[in-house]
Amino acid sequence: MKQVSFSEAEFSGKKRVTRRERLLAEMDHRVPWPLLVAEIEPSYPTSGRRGRPPVGVERMLRMYVIQQILGLSDEATEDAIYDSQSVRGFVGVDLTRETAPDATTLLRFRRLLERNSLTKRMFEVINAHLAEQGLFLRQGTVVDATLIAAAPSTKNKEKSRDPDMKQTKKGNQWYFGMKTHVGADAATGLVHSVAVSSANDADITHLHELIRGDETIVLADAGYTGAEKREELKHLDQITWCVAMKRGRLKAIPEWSSWRPMMEALETAKASLRAPVEHVFHVMKCRFGYRKVRYKGLAKNEAQVFSILGLGNLLLAGRWLPAT
Repeated sequence: MKQVSFSEAEFSGKKRVTRRERLLAEMDHRVPWPLLVAEIEPSYPTSGRRGRPPVGVERMLRMYVIQQILGLSDEATEDAIYDSQSVRGFVGVDLTRETAPDATTLLRFRRLLERNSLTKRMFEVINAHLAEQGLFLRQGTVVDATLIAAAPSTKNKEKSRDPDMKQTKKGNQWYFGMKTHVGADAATGLVHSVAVSSANDADITHLHELIRGDETIVLADAGYTGAEKREELKHLDQITWCVAMKRGRLKAIPEWSSWRPMMEALETAKASLRAPVEHVFHVMKCRFGYRKVRYKGLAKNEAQVFSILGLGNLLLAGRWLPAT
């Protein structure tokens, strides 16, 4: 039987549960740890000839999950384990008997996931786990894209910006960074398809990557106008395209026209059906703090996007799965 330390006893006896504790408890309950560990283990080193023995896969995976859901750097993740009892409990570190994995160990684990495309496999495993529980209805898809900012400064060693990041104009505002394109289930809002591109890529050019092919309806905003005419989508004749009207066309309808109220009501109804995909972006940017890229290049950031959206699906699925 494990002996409880004074700090653990004091922590368990406090009366108020913080938002971080609730989030970590929810994610600990939702994440299918055995399935993800089984996916990573074949690529994970089991032993080394020199140096320290490798840390267990599940502990490193838990440390990586903490990094994603709290939006921390490698060093800040290591510090959080020493600072926070709730983080230590999630990772499974007992400081009275051992030290926490350091930032370099986490860096190597993250690069292992990136090198072997394991974050995409983790995303697929999580979705398969949720599909077994009936949360992907496969009747319709909502597609959308969001901008993720990157550092525009050239005050670095190369005296240049990240070449993989581009700038684009949205409204009257210029943005520099990348785009995350998602295809979400129309009923549950869970993401089933992901694509990452530079910010200057048009949303519609990645539409074919976001569609499963078995939908009966696809909902999209005005950026996807003319989707049914694209060569790579013409074979999907069973799909009904529900695309928002461009704002300029709607404003061009005279206010005295009897069509204006009907068209405005129709566009409002379309927007309410597209709303679930905005919940995805809320979790990604507000709950997990992923508003700005942390790494250089699209490959590393794409790997992180798969991790964040997979964990975001688990958090959103809490609305239908049994409570913790």
